[in-house]
Amino acid sequence: MLENLFKLKENGTNVRTEVIAGVTTFMTMAYILALNPSILSASGMDANAVLMATAIASFIGTMAMALLANYPFALAPGLGLNAYFAYTVCGSMGYSWQFALLAVFVEGLIFIVLSLTNVREAIFNAIPAQLKKGVSVGIGLFVAFIGLQNGGLVVNDDSTLVAITSFVSDFNTTGISALLCIIGVFIIAVLSVKKIKGSILIGIIATWVIGMICQALGIYQGSSLYPVWSNFNPGSVGQTFGQCFNVDFSSVRILDFIVIIFAFLFVDVFDTLGADRRRE
Repeated sequence: MLENLFKLKENGTNVRTEVIAGVTTFMTMAYILALNPSILSASGMDANAVLMATAIASFIGTMAMALLANYPFALAPGLGLNAYFAYTVCGSMGYSWQFALLAVFVEGLIFIVLSLTNVREAIFNAIPAQLKKGVSVGIGLFVAFIGLQNGGLVVNDDSTLVAITSFVSDFNTTGISALLCIIGVFIIAVLSVKKIKGSILIGIIATWVIGMICQALGIYQGSSLYPVWSNFNPGSVGQTFGQCFNVDFSSVRILDFIVIIFAFLFVDVFDTLGADRRRE
């Protein structure tokens, strides 16, 4: 059945190879299950609901890619737009996460229309190569900066805007958190250089284990790092499902709405067409 469905021999592969590749792919991208709830919860969304939505969306997207397109691509929410969603739209601009979800929904409809025509690729081809590279670098730097902030390594400073956190002051909370951040990045970097499969996931788990050890020894005194399974509620996804239609438009500025939609659409066009180029 698998041979008839996926044409494994025709594509020079077999079930064992695909299973190993699938497990490896999951290990390299499973970090999104931890990061997406952490980032989007800053907008006021329920972290458990985001976790379930992330997992469900990844499952549906990957199955659609396998059964409809017959490509061995795993799909999952990416970093960058979620940070823009939480820290820009809901943070500095002050809009609700319901409003941000509506912008994502409208952008998705526009993106579908563009994908069904040649407009999407025409837009991409019209953009200069230097700008394309600049956008990719800019998104990467933005995500890296958000990561350093969430890790506690980079903090606000009234004089220089940003500064490195003080490891000595409040070492048992902010100091040790920043140190764990450095340790985690170092572990991932070493494993990546050694070409160890699943280096990102291994680094996340290793840092988490080290953090729990620090908490057990009293070195770390911040929020508990121990898993609390009683807080895991699959039904919590209902708290966010369909909330994009529950928006108070009385304080919405139409120009902001258009700009936000364009920002989401712009990044999506680059991401998907970049994937198309890599596939070819």
